[in-house]
Amino acid sequence: MSEPPNSEPSRRPRQLAFDLPVDSRHGVEDFLIGPSNEAAYGLVESWPGWPESWLRLVGPEGAGKTHLAAIWAARAHAWTVPVTEVTEENVLHLISGGALVVEDCDRGPRDEPALFHLMNAVRARGGFLLLTARSAPDLWGVRVPDLLSRLRLAPHATIAPPDDALLRALLVKLFIDRQLVVDTSIIEALTLRMERSFAAARAIVDALDKLSLERGRRVTRALANEVLAELFPQDVD
Repeated sequence: MSEPPNSEPSRRPRQLAFDLPVDSRHGVEDFLIGPSNEAAYGLVESWPGWPESWLRLVGPEGAGKTHLAAIWAARAHAWTVPVTEVTEENVLHLISGGALVVEDCDRGPRDEPALFHLMNAVRARGGFLLLTARSAPDLWGVRVPDLLSRLRLAPHATIAPPDDALLRALLVKLFIDRQLVVDTSIIEALTLRMERSFAAARAIVDALDKLSLERGRRVTRALANEVLAELFPQDVD
């Protein structure tokens, strides 16, 4: 049966991209180790032989702090809470399990007397505390001098920006987590032209996943270039 006059050929319908859960595994076997994070990984893994009752884990957004903290929490049977949940009335409850992760310590609002009380109580009870943050305590705007001093002296591990090999491995893992098959040449192109950060890798894979679903196409060099141009216009020719 012929098409009516002046009608356009049928086109593939545009698919809707939904924000479905991504299988982001936080097991020790899923943690990618490279020069930028091997020291942090080694220090966290040295528990319970830490030099102090607490450890600060520092790194940029998306660097893997939550993943590394989750590995330790599973091993130490620790609870994990944001710093906003550390208040005077629940300090004793938080340390009742013997081990605790407090995340995003550089983000407010923060009850500084309660955090100082928490650190003292952890030491007094022989427990362990892992604190995560994006920066060193001097940049948090801490107003309680004793807390700032305690945080400065705490043993710490730093996660640095990834090198090329770790960035490639991370991109591959993120695509696999989303069940996307991507050619190695696309991984190489992304690695060469993207911002050197874990957060950028996650943003790129998220954008490519959504765009490929919307277009009903697999991830190609053209789609990758389009995403790079949108996310990092100054770095794309």
